[in-house]
Amino acid sequence: MRSPRESKGSERPPTDLRRLRRDTNRRLLVLVLFVLVAVGGGLIALLYGGPAAMLGIACLLAGAGAILVIWLALSLIGKWAGDE
Repeated sequence: MRSPRESKGSERPPTDLRRLRRDTNRRLLVLVLFVLVAVGGGLIALLYGGPAAMLGIACLLAGAGAILVIWLALSLIGKWAGDE
């Protein structure tokens, strides 16, 4: 006889923790880049005005690009090391 947990209708596929970690890392990267550029640019605009915000956003985008390049490099190293 089956226990209630082993009933046929409640079977779930196994959890893919690597995919979950990869998706979470991507979401965190997008959030960090958004906060850096949007919130940082908004604060610069609020405190110093429009022209300073345009220059500030350009610099923040360069910083976001550097973060993205580092993340991509680490992701490639992880793939080559057999992490995924």
